[in-house]
Amino acid sequence: MRTATLGPAERGAALARMAERELDILVVGAGVVGAGTALDAATRGLTTGLVEARDWAAGTSSRSSKLIHGGLRYLEMLDFALVREALKERGLLLERLAPHLVKPVPFLYPLQHRAWERVYAGSGVALYDAMSVSSGHGRGLPTHRHLSRKRALRVAPCLRKDALIGALQYYDAQMDDARYVTTLVRTAAAYGADAANRARVVGFLREGERVVGARVLDVEQGGEFEIRARQIVNATGVWTDDTQKLIAERGQFHVRASKGIHLVVPKDRIHSTTGLILRTEKSVLFVIPWGRHWIIGTTDTDWDLDKAHPAASSADIDYLLEHVNEVLAVPLTRDDVQGVYAGLRPLLAGESDATSKLSREHTVAHPVPGLVVVAGGKYTTYRVMAKDAVDEAVHGLAQRVADCVTEDVPLVGAEGYKALWNGRAQIAQRTGLHVARVEHLLNRYGSMVDEVLALVTDDPSLGEPLTGAEDYLRAEVVYAASHEGARHLDDVLTRRTRISIETFDRGTRSAREAAGLMAPVLGWDEAQIEKEVQHYEKRVEAERESQRQPDDLTADAARLGAPDIQPL
Repeated sequence: MRTATLGPAERGAALARMAERELDILVVGAGVVGAGTALDAATRGLTTGLVEARDWAAGTSSRSSKLIHGGLRYLEMLDFALVREALKERGLLLERLAPHLVKPVPFLYPLQHRAWERVYAGSGVALYDAMSVSSGHGRGLPTHRHLSRKRALRVAPCLRKDALIGALQYYDAQMDDARYVTTLVRTAAAYGADAANRARVVGFLREGERVVGARVLDVEQGGEFEIRARQIVNATGVWTDDTQKLIAERGQFHVRASKGIHLVVPKDRIHSTTGLILRTEKSVLFVIPWGRHWIIGTTDTDWDLDKAHPAASSADIDYLLEHVNEVLAVPLTRDDVQGVYAGLRPLLAGESDATSKLSREHTVAHPVPGLVVVAGGKYTTYRVMAKDAVDEAVHGLAQRVADCVTEDVPLVGAEGYKALWNGRAQIAQRTGLHVARVEHLLNRYGSMVDEVLALVTDDPSLGEPLTGAEDYLRAEVVYAASHEGARHLDDVLTRRTRISIETFDRGTRSAREAAGLMAPVLGWDEAQIEKEVQHYEKRVEAERESQRQPDDLTADAARLGAPDIQPL
């Protein structure tokens, strides 16, 4: 299939088209649910628009644990329906929809008690595997296995010998969440959706009781315009209640934010061939393989401060280090931490005082004519949430609309990926790149890799690694701006790549070179390049300062010391 380019010209054209005609569906919010909703609507033949106040996945959807999983711990809560649904989606993503982006990942669960724990935990993992296979999409992952302590330590030598008496190993899946959302948006655009980031909804248009459109501020170019739509879908996650206030209507439900933080440490700090899942007094803790790094997370605490930039405090970092060090033979220290990031889960409020007990199931409502709200849920089940949101919106269109087809619509880059993967040695030979570099590119772009490599053909200097971030080619920075909708340096270093959490300097060494590569694509002069670099450096320093603070209040105040970037 053809791919869609999300460069500066395409963004301007998309905004103009949305303002010129009445859409069937306008989706507000381009996290994973909003992007998925736009794809669902577009593939049903509906004229569709998608607007996002900041960048694709700038909120929760770029700050997750990067896991596609059934939610093993929800079995313990007896939430079988949620687990069954998520396992089906996991299988679809691995096998059909996004095999270039979603990959299997093994986890080891150390057992600390005698026979009863092996029976209890083993039964749960066996049920997890059985539900995966029964979904019809779970045969691509190995089933769990029981390990003695000796075999477990062979797989994960990092563990203290007295931290386990044996272990279970099972499989889930992972992805780069921000890259996944960007690919979703591009797929929606390839099927005809108009998409624009940095386009903030500042109000809704009403005719009587009915919502008939939105007033949108172009944050980049300035100016406010109206987009009219027969149905609007509010998919703004933790901002759901704030968006509802724009129509002066109380929502039928409330969304409560739960903060989760993650640490990123180098691969050599934890000697293991598998990820780890550890039980804590509140929830579970993951140690997740992440390229040449490990991701350690997460926390689960109530958050009612700034939603755009949730801050990790010193106490949060200490909590994760303390719990992971309980099982590690060589403890981690603050000096081992390369990156830290914090995200907010959108949980449906009112079911429990503890955020870890709030529902991860989603809700769809139609609070006023013309407006649908979708909230809650978990990353893995975004496609089901999107389907339910569009199904609800269709009721207000007064016309026959096709059923959801996204179960059979691969994301851009998926078609032909496996054949290209099999031929990666030939691609390496043809391009002069090391085969490991080709594998990296294929697992980020799939069959769109040719678009990235074409940039290198035109300018061989783009085939060199980016200074300070050897895992990424200079071409990837250019491609992010020309094809993936990156508008600012922060978009590239934080979401199109993961340089901001994968380097000890958090991307500051790469910032000026990356800004210079983006400049010709986005029309920046030297003044804007300097502004982008200074803003990024201030953001990094504000985050570092927040992570030195003792609690949420002081961490939030420190993080807000760096304002959001504004165009010249």
